[in-house]
Amino acid sequence: MKIVVGYDGSLSANSAIRISSELFPAAEAVIVYLSTPPFGSRGLRARLRHSARNVDELIDLVDRESEGESARLVDLGVTLARAAGWTAEPLVKRTWAGEGLGLAQVGEELQPDVMVVGARGIGASESKIGSVSDLVVHHAPRPVLVVSQHMLSAEHQAVVDGPVVVGVDGSAGADRAIKAAEQLFPTRTVVSAAVDDGDAEGVDATHHVKRFRGSGAGATADALVAFADEQRAAAIVVGSRGRSALKKVLLGSVAGATLQRTFRPVLVVPGG
Repeated sequence: MKIVVGYDGSLSANSAIRISSELFPAAEAVIVYLSTPPFGSRGLRARLRHSARNVDELIDLVDRESEGESARLVDLGVTLARAAGWTAEPLVKRTWAGEGLGLAQVGEELQPDVMVVGARGIGASESKIGSVSDLVVHHAPRPVLVVSQHMLSAEHQAVVDGPVVVGVDGSAGADRAIKAAEQLFPTRTVVSAAVDDGDAEGVDATHHVKRFRGSGAGATADALVAFADEQRAAAIVVGSRGRSALKKVLLGSVAGATLQRTFRPVLVVPGG
């Protein structure tokens, strides 16, 4: 299995490597660091400003030293990945499009089986998914695993031996999600769950789950996340596209809502 991991040296990125190595053992991983303007860390640029004699020299120093800084940082991720049992290699790329779109572009180029990003959420916005992971999920052509760094001990233990819960709604997107789960987690029990919405009885699923309250994507995601908690799920799998807007269950919207409502790893499978 080939994996691309977005890495920036943060606790979120380190946690993503640790958790995904439990879900995808013995994988071949490419640890990617995307360098974006202004290149180099703030501390590096501040030091170079004091040592450069003019602007041209400053630009040359930043170019050279930021490359070395990026290489050293991504090497940390490679070391963590190898310690977790992966075969890993580094990749440093400069991008002017931002980390999210840049990582999605790497996914197009390398065509891995799965991409991994840290959620990097929980801040002033109270969002559980950060802007970089959100962009990767929306634009990557490959399945994307989003991992939170704020998992509890029971959730960490579930990653070791828990089943994989797949949200289904009878759509082609849900079918792709099921197939991806079976292919990417061959040693895990795959449990399909359809959230009842009045016309979900005809959906082929292992379990039919009742909503607690309300309607729409948020209520569906709440029910799916609660079911995953009951199952001690290692991960939740959703399709990025579901049934049309004329239907009640929009799996694409549910995918986004699920990412915002759970701390368990979420695999988002793109539409065809």
